[in-house]
Amino acid sequence: MTESRPPYLRIVAEIERRIETGELRPGDSVPTTRAIVHEWGVAMATATKALAALKQSGSIESRPRVGAVVATRRLPARTVDGFERDRILRVAIRIADTGGLAALSLRAVAADLGVATISLHRHLETRTELPQLIADFVFTEIEYPEPPKGWRAHLRTAAQLQWGLYQRHPWLPRLISITRPTTPPGMMAYGLWTLRAFDGMALDPSVRLHVYATLMNYVRGTGINIESETGAELDTGMTSSQWGAAKRALDGPLVSQITGSAAEVTLDSLFAFGLERLLDGMTTVLAPRKARP
Repeated sequence: MTESRPPYLRIVAEIERRIETGELRPGDSVPTTRAIVHEWGVAMATATKALAALKQSGSIESRPRVGAVVATRRLPARTVDGFERDRILRVAIRIADTGGLAALSLRAVAADLGVATISLHRHLETRTELPQLIADFVFTEIEYPEPPKGWRAHLRTAAQLQWGLYQRHPWLPRLISITRPTTPPGMMAYGLWTLRAFDGMALDPSVRLHVYATLMNYVRGTGINIESETGAELDTGMTSSQWGAAKRALDGPLVSQITGSAAEVTLDSLFAFGLERLLDGMTTVLAPRKARP
């Protein structure tokens, strides 16, 4: 087991080993999240992420009133100690980062790895699975800090973590759905960490969900512009700041009437300004004013 790998993958590998050796048999209960936290000394979010990965791979299944058990008809393993799939996904991410989603295909990944395309089907059920897998995989890049005190600081940090992913991977926002979300391990861990902002608050579950979805949708909606801005910078050879300066110099007084002589809008400034105004608005439901006597 490679110690440099994320903790949740080490847990996955160990539970899969117990299943392979017969220590855990079909129908046997697998360690609960609390048991994993106690045995491996990890956070609850890491334990949840490990169980979600095992369920996604078909190693375990959920049974009513029982919980997670070893799957009766277990699917063939889709990883070798987690390494082969990780390598495939890292190559796929590099291709998408360089050429966008249009450049991503099993053929392109296979060519980079120097293997036959058909060999990748041992690790991927369908070619349409690849974009969703890399979308979730990049969420595992997040290194979560100690949760800030107060819901506002916590939500701000969560938004900044998501924004950072979009800056590193401009293709990612197009793969995120707010109304039809998926729950693979990386995204699940992000959601659970973000929702900790509401710990100890007596919030209606619907409010919690809508606040989370609204925040995520704001960051995603702003992040969609990163890809087009990156393309525009490549086409013009100018950053948005340089382009704005050139535009002001060309159009002179007309532009200054709208923006002011020193005003400037970048995606980072737009994100930061809009985020604070969004958090201002959330105060009305997360920190309501006390009724007047």
